[in-house]
Amino acid sequence: MSLYIALTIPLPFLTKVTSAPISPLILWVGIAIGLIFLYGALSEQVLLDEEKIQVTYPRWFSLFFRKGWSLSWSEIKDLKLRTTGQGGLVYYFVTHGADKAYLLPMRVAGFARLVKIVEEKTGIDTTDIRPLSQPWMYLFLLVFTLFLLLIDGWTIWTATAQI
Repeated sequence: MSLYIALTIPLPFLTKVTSAPISPLILWVGIAIGLIFLYGALSEQVLLDEEKIQVTYPRWFSLFFRKGWSLSWSEIKDLKLRTTGQGGLVYYFVTHGADKAYLLPMRVAGFARLVKIVEEKTGIDTTDIRPLSQPWMYLFLLVFTLFLLLIDGWTIWTATAQI
């Protein structure tokens, strides 16, 4: 969310300085709406219990966008590996009857614990499964976002000084 803020907050200030044809108020409203939707998308929860694995979103978000899913441990037949367009590896739960596939949540805190529970409940070998993103990647993202926020502060200060 901080990256979203860093990318969007200077825009309303810059519209005043550049005499852009769009109102800063419209940008503020758009930024607020985007922030709400981003919060909903990032509020995914992975719930594990003795019977199932479940991916949920806030109720207000799932009414309009992503619905989430639930699988009992007995429905899971296998984990299938797929490559992403960027060259990463993701895994899908494949079910017995309908052969539907559900994405294994990979950006969760305690990913190793999640994978261990999946192995215990399904009997599927998960020794080769690694998280999609490494912790150092998030550190880089944080550092560059903070740097961008500093640049934003300078940009906003410069823009408001010219008004």
